Formats: sequence, structure tokens, C-alpha cells
Amino acid sequence: MTGPFTALGHALQRIAAMAAKEAAHIRRDPQTLAMALAMPVALLLLFGYGVTFDLEKLPVVAVDQDHTSVARSMVRSFSASRELVIAAELDSVEKGEALMREGRAVAVVVIPEGFSRALARGERTQLQLVVDGADATTALQTINKADAIASTALSLPVTTPGQGAARLVVDTWTLYNPAGRSALLLVPGLMAFILAMVCVLLTALTVAREWERGSMEQLFTTPIRRGELILGKLLPYVGLGILGVLLVLAVGAWVFGVPIRGSLLTLAVAALLFLIGMLAQGLFISVITKNQMVATQVGTLTSMLPIQILSGFIFPVANMPVPLQVVAQVMPATHFIAALRGILLRGNGLREQWQHLLALAAFALVMVVITSAKFRRRLD
Repeated sequence: MTGPFTALGHALQRIAAMAAKEAAHIRRDPQTLAMALAMPVALLLLFGYGVTFDLEKLPVVAVDQDHTSVARSMVRSFSASRELVIAAELDSVEKGEALMREGRAVAVVVIPEGFSRALARGERTQLQLVVDGADATTALQTINKADAIASTALSLPVTTPGQGAARLVVDTWTLYNPAGRSALLLVPGLMAFILAMVCVLLTALTVAREWERGSMEQLFTTPIRRGELILGKLLPYVGLGILGVLLVLAVGAWVFGVPIRGSLLTLAVAALLFLIGMLAQGLFISVITKNQMVATQVGTLTSMLPIQILSGFIFPVANMPVPLQVVAQVMPATHFIAALRGILLRGNGLREQWQHLLALAAFALVMVVITSAKFRRRLD
């Protein structure tokens, strides 16, 4: 019975020795520390403040063809909102369109003649909205904001002596992000994007650096096995990645107000599995390239572009063609972003997120196994 335990003890000693060696390299390399700890925070602040879908104070033109107190009240409803600002009040739609062509307005709100009379009689009442569609995002937000403002204003009862106009008011609630802040949508995705990029680049250089410096030959003279070498190199970066996760979560909560409503244990497991998978991916790139420059290029391409386009970070996975949806489900970032949004915003736990955790664990295991299998104790 002592044989297997003795062999296991020796294996653990070799893994610990390799991890200590790699940790010493990290401590002596300020660039690695900066990439692991400072870069995620800097990128989160840069993207968090620079990338936003929240548009405020959009300039619109009001054309009042009714000239009544009710019409004036409607114009004031638009100007009182922070979302829209009345840039000008004109007497014709053509003049408003001229301002849109000049880029000084994004829409023209037209209050037609007879607006207040139809409203008082309970008849069908319409407002006209002419929107600049050159920027589809701005146009969509302008339509939604104008519709919300008009609906709120028209929900107030307007009556004339002896008459009453019934109003149908629909109450709606938006859960998890009632203010519609884009930061709560983007920051969890940014966390996954930044951590994936940093983790892949960190380990993409480690074995390639060993080959270029000639120290790999020295490792071949030791009794360490390839699986032990891979695990020994991964462990220090996992610890460094955990510090990066904590920093990113703290900045997201403190600066951008991202809540943590769900299970901390589930969040920790998801983050750990994601870190192992991405670090192992970088190590695999390092093993097959054996060159720091090539490893950096391949690591950047395989971490940045797929996560931006296919992970659901910006574009919903459900709207993609079926082949791309299949590719997206293989990527760990897809499951980590979904888990982050579920845990941080919806208050999910293990019961809701176990499928994503299983996918993250499968990817991490596959990457560690193929990296270990690809590594060869020989010089080419």
C-alpha cells in the first residue's frame, strides 16, 4: 500500500517544485504581474466607460400644428425628459428634416392639427415621429424613448364638460435591470472578455519562453513527467487569475454598480473553471508554437475575436445561424458570460447554472488533457 502513496507523494513534490519555479519567474517579472493584475482593471475601466448603449439628451424637433394647451403640454413632456431634448420648435416638417440632414436633430415630433379635439372625444389620436435612420441604434432608442414619453403623457385623463375619455394604461415591470443600464449588460461580458484575453496571453508565453531561452533542455534532465509539468505551470497562474477575478469583480461593483445577487460559491466555481480552461488554452498554444511572438498572435486571435462575436457578449447567440450557435456553445466564454449574468443580476445559484458549469469543466478538462498529450520530452 505504500507504493502508490509514495509515487503520489513524489508526483506532488515535483508539481510543487515546478509551481514554485514558475511562481519565482512571475515574481521577478513585473510585466507579467502588470498584465495579470493591472491590465484587467484598466481594460474594464476603459471599455466600461467607453462602450455604452445608453443615449441621453437626444435632440429632437417639435412641430406643433395644433396650437392648443394640450399640444403645448405634450411638447413640455418631451422637453422635461432627460432622454430627449427639444432642439427647436418649428412650424413645418420640412424645416425639421433640414435640421436632421445637418445632423442637429435625430427626429421630428409632429403634433397634428385636431390632436387635442380628438383626444378629448376619445377618438383615435396619433403623433407623428420622423426619425433619422442613418444610425440604427440611435433611431431605435429614439423611437422607444418617444413612445414611452407619449404613452405616459396620454395616460393622463383628458376630459371636457359632460364627456370622459377612457384610457387603457398598461403597467410593466422590468426585472433585474429596471433602469435599462447598459453597464449591467456589458460589464459581465467585459469581465469574461478581459479575463480570457489576459489568461490566454499569460500562459501562451510560458513554454515558448522556455524553448527560446533553452531552459527546456534542463527540464528534460529532471524526472518530472509531462502531466506534472503542465499542472505545475498552471497552478501559479490560476492563483494569479483568481486575484484578477477578485479585482475585476470589485471594480465592477464599486465603479459600475454591478450587483452580486446570486450564490458566491457558484460564482467562485464558474470563475475557477473558466480560468483553468483559458489558461490551459494559452498553454496549449505555447506548446504547439514554441515561439513567443507567434504564441502572442495566435493567443490574441483565438481569445479576442471569437469572444467579441460569438459568445453572446454583444450579439445574442439565439439570433446567430445554427452552425455558429454550435461553435458558440463550445466556447467557454459563452457559458461564463451566461453564468455571470445569471449569478450577478438574476440571483441564480447552482440549480440554474449547473449546465454552464458542466460545460466549463468539460472544456477545462479537454484543454489540460490535450496540452499534456501534445507536450513531448524531446528536441525537434
